[in-house]
Amino acid sequence: MKKSWKTLALTLSALLLLFFCVAFFVKSADRPQMLPAATADLETATFAGGCFWCMVPPFEKLAGVISVTSGYTGGKTRNPSYEEVSAGGTGHAESVQIKFDPAKISYTRLLQVFWHNIDPTAVNRQFCDSGNQYRTAIFYYDEMQKKLALESKEAMEKSKRFPEPIVTEITPAAEFYPAEEYHQDYYRKNPIRYKYYRYSCGRDKRLRELWGNEAGH
Repeated sequence: MKKSWKTLALTLSALLLLFFCVAFFVKSADRPQMLPAATADLETATFAGGCFWCMVPPFEKLAGVISVTSGYTGGKTRNPSYEEVSAGGTGHAESVQIKFDPAKISYTRLLQVFWHNIDPTAVNRQFCDSGNQYRTAIFYYDEMQKKLALESKEAMEKSKRFPEPIVTEITPAAEFYPAEEYHQDYYRKNPIRYKYYRYSCGRDKRLRELWGNEAGH
């Protein structure tokens, strides 16, 4: 008899435990799923610095940068293709759009990395690539980004670092069109071709001439 009561008590305990577990998970499922705080707080920065293949790596390595997308912006043609932009008739510039967490990295820091990866004195050209599709530009999304971009440009002008004028545009952000998939993270997908292009284009050599030890940082 004692054994039967003991068995019954264990069975009831197990059933109660199962009931409370089911109730807990049902209640949990009814709760709205909360996104990480950082997801809601991400900001966007868009820069044109010549060949977009070469502008992705400097930003992707930064803590606080969530994604870097190669694409086209600043032109008049809707949904342009690489061939159309390369021909120079769309008005678009090869650009990178950056999603970042401002709690981990500032827009000012992104501006610094941008400047140190371009030749700001070249008009409609970057290194071995010529045409307005290779112009340099900062596309701002709000008044604060505009203010910080202008201040960074003015600071360089006042420093008299370059004998030539700084011609990088600072302009409102326009529609951004992601480039074709094969252009995304090109340096990872085609490391040998990427390194050869970058070297033969003289990009790093010119950056060192312009920025010294700050080049690329």
